[in-house]
Parts: sequence; structure tokens; C-alpha cells
Amino acid sequence: MEVVARSRAALHQIIHGQDRRLIGVVGPCSIHDLKACREYAEKFAKLSQELEDRVLLLMRVYFEKPRTTVGWKGLIMDPQLNGSCDIPSGLRIARSFLGEVLDLGIPTATELLDPITPQYLADSLSWAAIGARTSESQTHRQMASGLSMPVGFKNATSGDLKAAVNGIIAATQSQTFLGITEDGRASAVTTGGNPDCQLILRGGSAGPNYTSGFVEEAGSSLRKVGAPCSLMVDCSHANSEKDPSRQPEVLESVLNQVADGASTVHAFMLESHLQGGSQPFPRPLNELEYGVSITDGCIDWQTTEACLRRAAEVVDKARFS
Repeated sequence: MEVVARSRAALHQIIHGQDRRLIGVVGPCSIHDLKACREYAEKFAKLSQELEDRVLLLMRVYFEKPRTTVGWKGLIMDPQLNGSCDIPSGLRIARSFLGEVLDLGIPTATELLDPITPQYLADSLSWAAIGARTSESQTHRQMASGLSMPVGFKNATSGDLKAAVNGIIAATQSQTFLGITEDGRASAVTTGGNPDCQLILRGGSAGPNYTSGFVEEAGSSLRKVGAPCSLMVDCSHANSEKDPSRQPEVLESVLNQVADGASTVHAFMLESHLQGGSQPFPRPLNELEYGVSITDGCIDWQTTEACLRRAAEVVDKARFS
């Protein structure tokens, strides 16, 4: 897994200020159509190679989706998209697809929702997120402390930073908790702590939190507790007010801050697919539009490419000139 090892090492250096590139976690809100996502990955690989000296790009390969109430919970939980919930097949499909993406030379990123999932996928992942609904979960903080990859904690859905900051403090420390061995037995697991944690600003119920004042507040919150001071801005979700067409506007604000010397901003996230927007689901599978998200709305590939080239241009001028 050379791609995984190399990208994890590069991410560590960026998070700790030893590499001046930006991290871009970019790709579909969720993986539901493998054919479309393979096409996306091929386009992504070409652009990633071109920009890698300025932006380290990781493809969003999200197989698990948190639901506020009910709904499709992702490819691992329901790979046939019909409510059959064939989890063993979902895990095999997910692992196989991760291998395809890695074979293209692309590092992968996902949100880890179920604490058992990493046992099956973690060796194929370069970066992971703990979501806004789970940043306060002790189980997920303990899990993050034992992962061998950088982990981002999102601020709460309310917009509050405290849960994510506390999650980072917990994840950077050694933790002991109940886990499962390789042969499936319950056991006490002790971790060494994860030194590579980031705070992800994704906005909240009170509105966006990507502008300079919020970025400065987030950095101050991390410095006060002696946590790694590394920020990612999620250009989607509440920061775009759930309007995917506003993601480039959010990214432009972030890039302007980078140009002005915001040294704590190390990363951004974009939700992107072959085509823009989203489509209602559930519905008959033969009615689904190719390359369109069935979860959150995305920007299309053309817009994505323009955004990433713009990011590379800004990093080149701001950090390498």
C-alpha cells in the first residue's frame, strides 16, 4: 500500500506545518454507482498528478452516511440500494473499490461512522473524518486515537466548536477500551494516541463559519488546549447553506485567507461529482441519472476542476513564491 503510506506521511507533514501544500478532500457525497465513480476517479487521478506539487488531493470515498432520522445509510449498509442491507457484500464492494482508486495512485478519504468498519477498511484509507453528529461520541474519539491515519473532527451541527476540540484532545491521548481482536474475540484495546488531528469547520444552525473571524477563533481554541492547530474548511453543508453552487464561493474565501497568510488553514473539502446537484432517492434504480448524487448536492466536474486549479494557483503564489 505504497500510496497509503506515502500520502499519510505527507498529510502528517502538512498538518504539522512542515509541508506548505494544501490538502483537498474532494469527491462524491456518497458512493452509490461504481461505474460513475470509476469515471470520476480517472478524471481525478489525472488532475491530482498535475497539481500534486501544490495541492495534495484525496478522493472522497464515502460508504457510510449518517441519517438524522431514516434513509439510505450508504453502500456498506445497503449496497443494492433496495433496503436488503447485505452488509457482507457491502464491505467486500467497498474494499474492492478502494483498491481500484488506490491503483490509480489516488489517496482515499472517508467518514468512519460504525466503529467496527475500520477493521475492514482502515489499511486502504489515508484520512478519515468524524462527523458532526459523532464528534462528541466517546466511542468515536477512542476509535480515532487508534487509527494510523490523520483524522478530522467536525464541529457540531449547531456550529459549536467545543465537542470537536474536546474530541481532538481525547484522540491525541492514549485510550483503553473494549474492542475486537483479529480472530473476533472481545478484548481490552490500548492505543498510543493519534498525533494527526484536524478541526473541520462545516458551519452550523447559526450559519457558516468559514470566514477569517471564525478561522481565528478555531485556531485560538486549539492553541489554548495545546492541540494540533490544523484546520480544514468544509465548503459544503452549512457553510454553503446546503446550496452546492455556493461551494466555489466558500473555497474562494478560504483561498483568500491562505493568500493573506492564514497558516493554520491546511485543508478544504468539496462535494463533487460528474454532474451537479442531487436527485431524489429512494426511487427505481433505472430512473437514476448517471453521475448525480443521491445524497447531498455536488458541484459538477468542470466546476471542480476550475476550483482545484484556482487552489493550486493561490498556493503557488502564497506559499511557494
